[in-house]
Amino acid sequence: MNRLRPLFAALLVALALPVNARASRLADDPRLIPKPRELAAAGMADLPKTVTIAGAATDDDRFAAQEFAEFLKDRGFKTIVGGPDGPYRVTFARIGTANADKILADHHLTFTTAMKAEGYVLVTTGENAHIVAASAAGMFYGAQTLKQLIHTESGSPHVQLAVIRDWPAMKYRGWQDDLSRGRVPTLEFQKKQVRVLAAYKLNVFSPYYEHTLQYANNPLIAPPGGSTSHEDVRALVAYARKYHVDVIPEQEAFGHLHHVLKYDIYAPLGETPHGHVLAPGDPNSLPLIKSWFAEIDSLFPSKFVHIGADETFELGLGRTKERVVKEGIGPVYLNFLKDIEAALRPSGKRLLFWGDVAQNHGDLVKQLPKGMIAVGWDYWSTKNFERYVKPFADAGIETWVAPGVNVWNRVFPNNDIALRNIQGFIRDGQKMGSTGVINTTWGDDGEAIFNQTWYGFIFGAAASWQPGESSIEDFQRSYGLQFHGDTTGKIDAAMVKLAQAHVLLQKAGVGEATNELYWLDPYTPDGQIAAQKMKVVSHDYRVLAESAVVLMAQARRQKGIREPEVLDAIDMGARRMDFIGMKFQLADEIAQLYANAGEPGGNPGHDLNEISSRINGRAQDLRDGYVLGRELYEKSWLAENRPYWLHNVLNRFDASAQLWIARGDKINQARSVLSRTKKLPPPEELGFPRPRPIIQP
Repeated sequence: MNRLRPLFAALLVALALPVNARASRLADDPRLIPKPRELAAAGMADLPKTVTIAGAATDDDRFAAQEFAEFLKDRGFKTIVGGPDGPYRVTFARIGTANADKILADHHLTFTTAMKAEGYVLVTTGENAHIVAASAAGMFYGAQTLKQLIHTESGSPHVQLAVIRDWPAMKYRGWQDDLSRGRVPTLEFQKKQVRVLAAYKLNVFSPYYEHTLQYANNPLIAPPGGSTSHEDVRALVAYARKYHVDVIPEQEAFGHLHHVLKYDIYAPLGETPHGHVLAPGDPNSLPLIKSWFAEIDSLFPSKFVHIGADETFELGLGRTKERVVKEGIGPVYLNFLKDIEAALRPSGKRLLFWGDVAQNHGDLVKQLPKGMIAVGWDYWSTKNFERYVKPFADAGIETWVAPGVNVWNRVFPNNDIALRNIQGFIRDGQKMGSTGVINTTWGDDGEAIFNQTWYGFIFGAAASWQPGESSIEDFQRSYGLQFHGDTTGKIDAAMVKLAQAHVLLQKAGVGEATNELYWLDPYTPDGQIAAQKMKVVSHDYRVLAESAVVLMAQARRQKGIREPEVLDAIDMGARRMDFIGMKFQLADEIAQLYANAGEPGGNPGHDLNEISSRINGRAQDLRDGYVLGRELYEKSWLAENRPYWLHNVLNRFDASAQLWIARGDKINQARSVLSRTKKLPPPEELGFPRPRPIIQP
């Protein structure tokens, strides 16, 4: 508490100014993301609709000032950049100037060495706001925090009174996007990723490539319409630089290369025929790698490059089998990793690599060049992360950590796992001396939607900026306000309910709300196993998902709600989660109704109509669910991505809809049989199972 004493003194100075301050439920906690290192906050002050922005003396600071001005304009303010004083003044001041010295002295504040790289001081009063920083990044981040202190949601603009000293816990704070498994975002959407996540103080973006970066010397690999051009890379890098984001490319250089090795031009380089892994002993493997990274170096000015090298499962199963038997998997893997490093060393880049294989060979890790950076990854654990970092730290190798947002293979991210994984891994990474974070998303089955993942990435931004363990509960009540402008808390509540729905399925032994479960035919053997488990929880699970849909719809009624396309993607995910439960419920009812229809003295006309009718039968409900799911999914996909790959997913919606159309037709055929013979065909003939009782877990 003692270290905050100067901030409270400064706040008292601010509150002594003649402002029309008013009480607010945000007074004690502005719900900032990330939370500042040191913060003293009080009530709100009315904010005039005209704001002057002054003091930006460098090109970088002028960009930060102009970007802040655009934020104000979007919220209905008139802004004057560099002009005469208006009713409210925002001042940018660099450390070492008379203005900065006066601001710090007036508010009894200090600017320490730890703050120089990216830190800032921010003071807001009812008449002005001051941002003091030693660097362009610090000035930019101070402006981003000031944005979060300005509220226009109620229609009457106001500013939170606060005094802040802030600087990051970790030097490299990043996110990764998988561009090789399904979706390939548009350049405009990638710019949005940069713009939005930089506002939460992330400073690294790592696009992941297996085969989707266009190489002039290897033009066969990149799919037409589904790859990134040199022009787009240059535009993205230039754009990101303004936002203090370093674009660090990852090109897999060892494993995960099936989409290269499936071509016969490159197949001879593989460990196995048309496999996934380059053969370390092939004389043409390193020349191919060098060719790729020569082009990468000409496009990406970052001092870092990521070579992947994870999950080399096929190593030793093909051409290197005898060598692995003789030497062991560890030496063969690590020697090729060293060969790659030596081949790329002339570029002067520092090489990042995934640590999953090497970490199991701690005695050999010490042979790796000390300039390499090991990136430990784990996407499901919530504690005990030491094993991903310690072997490299003991060898004197720098480490970064990589948690994940848990969206891959799921109709919606499992944020219960994601947030606890991000929290724990970054906490332990800081404790063990890791200097960076790459929070990850993957597209394993090609269906992931990025707009569903902002929640996890923004929490990752908070956790990597804040020291120690970041509070999930604090984030869960801040996200809706800061990202969407929701003052009701309903978006926050909806996100919690969707996380709880995943947990409910896990407790029932079903797993999670996966794409596999969404597509699974409930009448197959696997479907019947899942159906028995779903019976116990379907109702409660569906209520959670449906409540989330209702809460978000209510939140969207607010004037000025932000990020509607993100809310569309969340709504789509929530409806797909609900449909999983509906599908198993209705499929079970269909089987029961058909069994009832065949019983002596039953009412087959009614029961068959309940299964299939022109509009309202359960078979039509399931058809409609997949058709609506298709429409919503396509809308969310095209809001961020190029059309490439989309039809691989849409075809699944079409096939599933056709399945239930066909089952409805079979009921019509059964009606005809009943009319002619006074007897229904057995359920097995229609592909329906016989009803089974609920089995409690």
